[in-house]
Parts: sequence; C-alpha cells; structure tokens
Amino acid sequence: MTPPCSNPNTLLALALTASLLFGCQTGISPANAQSQPPGTLSTQERIKRGQALFDEKCKTVAGEKIYKTVPEVEGVLLLKVRPRVGGNEWADKMWPGAAFALEATADEFINTFLGYEEAFSKEGPRAITQKNRGYINTSFKPGFKEHPGYRYVDIIDDKDGKRYRHVLAQKQRPNSTIGWIDVVLNKTSAPDPTPRYAVTYEDHVVPEERALWLASGTVKVIDQQTGEVLGEMTRYAWSAGAPTAANPSPWLTAYKCPGHAEAAGSATRMFVDQILIPKKEK
Repeated sequence: MTPPCSNPNTLLALALTASLLFGCQTGISPANAQSQPPGTLSTQERIKRGQALFDEKCKTVAGEKIYKTVPEVEGVLLLKVRPRVGGNEWADKMWPGAAFALEATADEFINTFLGYEEAFSKEGPRAITQKNRGYINTSFKPGFKEHPGYRYVDIIDDKDGKRYRHVLAQKQRPNSTIGWIDVVLNKTSAPDPTPRYAVTYEDHVVPEERALWLASGTVKVIDQQTGEVLGEMTRYAWSAGAPTAANPSPWLTAYKCPGHAEAAGSATRMFVDQILIPKKEK
C-alpha cells in the first residue's frame, strides 16, 4: 500500500528537502546502505527504507480483522483510555501512542464511544457505509438515531480500583439568558454486573522500526466471559522525518494504514462499533 499522494517524484523531492534541512551523514554508499543499521543511514536512505517497510507492513500486517459481531450492545468496558498528550509526544520518535496520534484523548476519547455518528456533504446529509464513515457528534439533536453510540462506558479508575460509569447528560449553562444546554460527561459509581465486552489497545515500540520513524499499535475487542478476541485492528504510521520548524509535530502528519480521514479522532470507536453494534433507540 503506497501512502496517499506519494509517488516517486514526491518522495524524491521530500528526500532532497529533508537532506537540505538535516544534512546527510557520510560514509554510506547505496551498495551497502541496506546492511547499515537505521541510525547510520543518510536521510535519503532512511526515508527510502522507512517507506518501503511501511508499504510492506500495510500489505501484510495492518488492517481490521473482525471475527465475530454482537448486536444490541448497550455499553462497553474501556480497559484503557488514551492519556492527554501534546507537542512533546507528537515530536518524539519513541512515543508509544504515535500510530494513533490523532485519536481523541482523556474525556474526549470516552465521548467518542457515546456520541452518535452523522455525515454531511455539500448537498446535505449523506449515507454512512463501512467504507465511508461520518464523524462523531455528542450533542443532543433529534433525527440522528440511525447510528447511535453506546449508552454508557465503564472504566476502572487507576487511583481507587473502582469501576465508574460514564454517560452523556444535558446540563443547562449557568447564567444563560436563552436557556443554553451543554452536553457533559457524567461519571457515577457503576452498578453490577461489569459489561461483558471490553476494549483495549497495545502500543508497539520496536526500536528498529522507530529508527525509521515507523510506529504501530493494535486495538482489541474482547469477550470477557469467554476470553475470545472478537476483533483486532493493527495500524501503522510512518513519518518521513524528524521535527522541523515547518513540521514540528511529525506524528500528526504521518501516513497511516488503515485510517478514517473524516473521523481521525474516533478511529477506535469506528472499528469497535463494527463488532459491538450499539443498540438503537426505539
């Protein structure tokens, strides 16, 4: 799989630009470049090898695998929530979460599982398909019940070890003269039983791949009652270079496979809801 908008001319120009910005290391000839460790490669060779490895991983490893689907799911347990990050992480070659750099974090990550999905074009609302997804909206808007989110999300708090339930709730904005209503994330102690289905992720940090600015991560959906993995999505991300003044956050602009262009912040939800089908309102 060749990265979008990539062609030999583009990559050559990118390599030449990177060479001017960072300078090339000496003592490495094309004949022996493949045998050199990534840390000793010139910028051009690193880009060439990085893209080649990215293409290979996209063809042979990356992708969405769905083994079983479950209808009418009301809520899920998130075993991990992506932590809040910023510029330092987006520029760090070894940052664990690099493959999902555009994913929502903290409370917003939770919200992606609770919001409904909608999609628009210049002509107005458009149909949502498996290949053409929409984006997640957490407002309360009538008429958008065809693609709901989950009714609740449970999370075990790292600090006290207790399980808490998260739902979206309406709250009137203080001092609003027009009765403005905000949508807030409401957290309460979770009742038993624990949701049967759980979602987790694993960030991969492979030194040889990170030396080429290649990152990967896997999302898994688990049936906690049987121990089965119902589905897994493995994503690879590749950046052509280290931080620069023009691109201080290379992981935010990295090529990705697979990806959801219109809803990059909710990629995990977009995968999970294909397996655990959210229950619709009547």
